[in-house]
Amino acid sequence: MPKVTEKYMEEKRRMIVDCAYQVCLRKPVEMVTISDVIAETGMSQGAIYRYYTGLDEILADMATKMRSDYNIIDSFEQVLSDKKATIEELTYRVCDLLADAMESHLMDIQKINFDLGVLTINEPERAAKIMSGIKGTGNLEYLEKNAMPRLIEGAYKSGYHPVAAPEDIGLFISAGYTGIEKFCIMSACYGTCAPNAKAEPHKLFRTLADSIIHLLGGKTNG
Repeated sequence: MPKVTEKYMEEKRRMIVDCAYQVCLRKPVEMVTISDVIAETGMSQGAIYRYYTGLDEILADMATKMRSDYNIIDSFEQVLSDKKATIEELTYRVCDLLADAMESHLMDIQKINFDLGVLTINEPERAAKIMSGIKGTGNLEYLEKNAMPRLIEGAYKSGYHPVAAPEDIGLFISAGYTGIEKFCIMSACYGTCAPNAKAEPHKLFRTLADSIIHLLGGKTNG
């Protein structure tokens, strides 16, 4: 029997992850079963366990791949490294990046990320297990721990007078992002918002940017 190479194993794992991703696009993540993934792959029940111990390990690898595919951290860094830009300009550009990313992936990666968030609420222990297997830094994590703290620090250093404490501004930004994400996903993917509600990430993130600038003591374009 030919020796199974690591390359072959990796290709099989990638195929399984891609199949899990397709299933998660069609169903809420917490409703996905290992049988769904097996059916999507066309593999036998036993064969899939040669590559993964179970569904949650597959979901962790899927989320890791999504982080890589959805990564805009380099774009954040490029924006924040512009020493000539004002705090207002930087804030608008960061929020534009977030809007672009959300709009581009609203029906796929963003939808699955939202579903994983719902899983965290409904099955926290299981979600923690999945999260522990995810590698890399997510965009929201980078935004909360790096990008926005740098903007807030830059505002103080540039002589701005924020109207709220740094930690409160940070919490507001996180809540704002999460709220926009929830509204857009519920509207675009599940159709559960008001009849006239429309998912418009750019419009919503521009409003968030205006609010952040106000909290930082700056002047908005409006």
